[in-house]
This record gives sequence, C-alpha cells and structure tokens, in this order.
Amino acid sequence: MKYSPRFRLFPTEEQREAMDWQRDTVRQLYNHALREFNQIPEDTGTLRQRVWMVRDTIPELKDWWSDLKKVYSTVLQKAVERIRDNINNLGKLKEKGYGVGSLNWKPPREYRSFTYRQSGFELDTKSGPNGRGLLSLKKLKGEPREIPIRLHRDLPDHDAIKEVTLKKEPTGAWYASFTIDTDAPPKPDPENIDPEDTVGLDLGVHNFIHDSDGRSVRRLDLSGDRKRLEREQRALSRKEKGSNNWANQRRRVAAIHQRMSNKKRDFKHKLAHFYTTEYDAVFVEDLNVKGMLESPQNARNKAEVGWRDFLTILEHHGDKNACHILEVEPRGTTKECAECGAETAKPLWVREHSCPSCGFKIDRDWNAALNVQQRGWNQLGVVHSEDTPAETATAADTIDVSASRVVETGSPCLKEAAQAAE
Repeated sequence: MKYSPRFRLFPTEEQREAMDWQRDTVRQLYNHALREFNQIPEDTGTLRQRVWMVRDTIPELKDWWSDLKKVYSTVLQKAVERIRDNINNLGKLKEKGYGVGSLNWKPPREYRSFTYRQSGFELDTKSGPNGRGLLSLKKLKGEPREIPIRLHRDLPDHDAIKEVTLKKEPTGAWYASFTIDTDAPPKPDPENIDPEDTVGLDLGVHNFIHDSDGRSVRRLDLSGDRKRLEREQRALSRKEKGSNNWANQRRRVAAIHQRMSNKKRDFKHKLAHFYTTEYDAVFVEDLNVKGMLESPQNARNKAEVGWRDFLTILEHHGDKNACHILEVEPRGTTKECAECGAETAKPLWVREHSCPSCGFKIDRDWNAALNVQQRGWNQLGVVHSEDTPAETATAADTIDVSASRVVETGSPCLKEAAQAAE
C-alpha cells in the first residue's frame, strides 16, 4: 500500500524564495504543456502516449527556455505527467455524477506544489535534535543547502522513498509529503472473526458516531472558530484587493481555515485508528453523500461533518491495521427494529426507538448501529448466532463521549464499555 506522511518544513527566507521561483517555473511549464497537449488529436494515441509526446519535448524546450535548466529533470517530467493525473481525476468525478469541464491554465495562486520523483532528494533523519531532520533537494538554490524539517513521527518500514512533494499552503507554510510503499498486513479470514470483535457505526450530524457497543461521540464544536472566521472575513472584505493589508488579512483567514481543517482531520484519524485497532471488522453505512448535500435540509452541517472524508480515512487505517472495512446498504437501518426486524417510521426529532411489535426500546442511533452490524455480518460472512445482537441491549442509555475528549489516539473515554440498564 502507498503511504504519504506529511511533515512541516522550516525554510529560510532565501530558501522560500528559491522554492517559490521553482514552483512558478514548474507552473509555467505545466501551462505550456497543457496548450501543446490540447493541440494533439485524440486519435493520435492513448492519454498516456499523448502526454509522453509532450513530455519528450522538454530537452528541446531547454534550448530556448533557459530557466528549465535550473530545475531538476524529474520535477519537470512530473509536472507534465500531472496533466494525465488531472484528467483521470476528472473522469472519476464524472463517473460519480459530477459535472466536469476541461483542464484550465493554472494561475500562480492555484499551483502550489512540485514533486521530486525517485531521485534528486535526500532525507537526513540523524542530524539535529530529536524530531528534526534535514531535506536536501538538487538544483534548489538558497543557503543553507538543506531545509530543516520537523519529523513528528517515524516513517514506516520501507525500501525507498518513491516521491517527495513540496507544497505551499495558503498560509505561506511549506510541507513535504513522502510517498513510500509499505507491506499491508494480512486481514483475518471472515470465518475466523469473532462477532464480538466487530462493530457497526451509525454516522450522524448531532452525534458524529454511534456504534453498536453503545458509544456515542459528539461532533466537533467549531462554533468559536467559525465566529472568528466570519469576523476575519468581514475585515478582509474591507481591504483593497491586491494591497499589502489585503494579503496579510488573507493569510489570517487562510490560517483559520487550516486550523479548522486540521482539527477535523485529526479528529477523524484518531477515531479511525481506534476502531481499526480495537476491532477486526468495522461496518459503516454506504451513504450517498452527494445526494444528501444537494438536499435543502441542514446542508451546511452535513458538509461540515465530512462523512465521505471519514470513510476514506477509515479505509486507509483499515488497510494499515489489518481491519476489514465494509460499507452496507443504509436504507431502513433507522426504521427496522434490531430485535424483531419490524419497521417503524419515525420523524427525525424522535430520538428513541420504541418497537410497537416487540416492545424493544433503545436509542434511535444505537438501534441503527446494531442493524448496520447485522448487515455487515451477513455481507462479510462472519459466523454468528441467528439471534440479533440487540437481545442484551434493552435500554436507551449510552455513553456520550465529547469530541473534545478525544485528545489522543486510543483515548480511554472511547474504551469504556456500554452499560445496559437493569
């Protein structure tokens, strides 16, 4: 599996200027390559062949475009090949029903990264204090020659670093992402999985997660950050666009956006790590997030919680921690009774499931999580009793975990078992 850990760089002012110059030069090459690519008829060859036809003209470009000689060769090649990657990504979005157009030229603010592939870089993890290192890049001007990097975690076991991507965030901070290939641990056979080592997750807006073991994790409270963002955006609107004050204020707004994004990403990664290390199989609903966002009800909260982003992170941790991640049909998980299977329609404001057929009472989201777990067993092939898992869960009491308490991976508050009322 491919793994791309990301680390913060601390370049000097001279190194920042050198990286900005190289990023802009690569951007101009990308725009030139895109123009040349669009002039090649589609029947000339496959997408890969047409991109390579443009890439092979780089040595000729260096004869009259002297700036290209100051950039490492693999960086230039990767910039041209980025056209193929972007077209493939547009095709994936189109398959999902999104309306996509064609590739456009990149202005300076939209082209933020460049990539060294296979060679041209060297990472020294032994120089400097603990948690620090030095990254050397060929043909990158600036003194000193090495860029300080903060290694807040160790790289997984690997043979070699395949790529290094340097990216400048809107805040002005630089980051380096290392692409490495690691061996994914084998996942356990479904027939050998104990049903107790599985969990079903019900994703929501008020409670981000409610699992089949009775845990309920509330969503992150970002109201304070949102108020500050609104205040800084109002200040930005009063600045003259393009002025120094406008540029400084724009970075303040970008810093708030990045802080909110980091909080949400960190929260999701910690939850995904907990569930994939605690269980052998995790079952979630296969939500139609695109359709849910297009509905007029509560669209902002649905977009902010980021269900699809969490599912992607969960799959990544599942591969890394040898845990099965399975998406099941979400239709009817809230209506069906986890005890007898009878369907009971209930409005959204009703937060308790009370079955008129068997009298089973439980929290609405807990009932849905139990149904998700049952469907996951049947779909994955886990050997389990025909009795439903809800027989021992006869109360609506759950453990409510605040998102602010998920302060580190494997927080004890997540490991508390659900207590069933007598």
